Amino acid sequence: MGWTRVAKTILTVDDSAFIRKLLRVTLAGQGFNVAEAEDGVAALEWLAANERPDLMITDINMPRMDGFGLVEAVRAESRHDAMPILVLSTEAADEKQDRARVAGADGWIVKPFNPDQLASAIQSVSQ
Repeated sequence: MGWTRVAKTILTVDDSAFIRKLLRVTLAGQGFNVAEAEDGVAALEWLAANERPDLMITDINMPRMDGFGLVEAVRAESRHDAMPILVLSTEAADEKQDRARVAGADGWIVKPFNPDQLASAIQSVSQ
């Protein structure tokens, strides 16, 4: 009897369709199931209607609800308080990273990313 790897589900949140596609292709290539939302409001709607993903990757600068608001809203819900959250942003300033950490993010990746860097970040927050 062989072992079957259960694919983890990652919710990606970014207002750029190109970045969502890039994440989908990269993560699917690494064996993950990928769900997508175009901003924080859409992500909260997805989270309310679906099983909790194993991880969330979110941009910061988005319309309707930015990544800081999304992270804070997700952390306010007890069923998501242990879900790892990575921020993927063009922003690299320490104060932005500190703000994300205070909001409840577990890690930060600067765009553009490479697949190995992304895989390493996912592994480090999924331990």
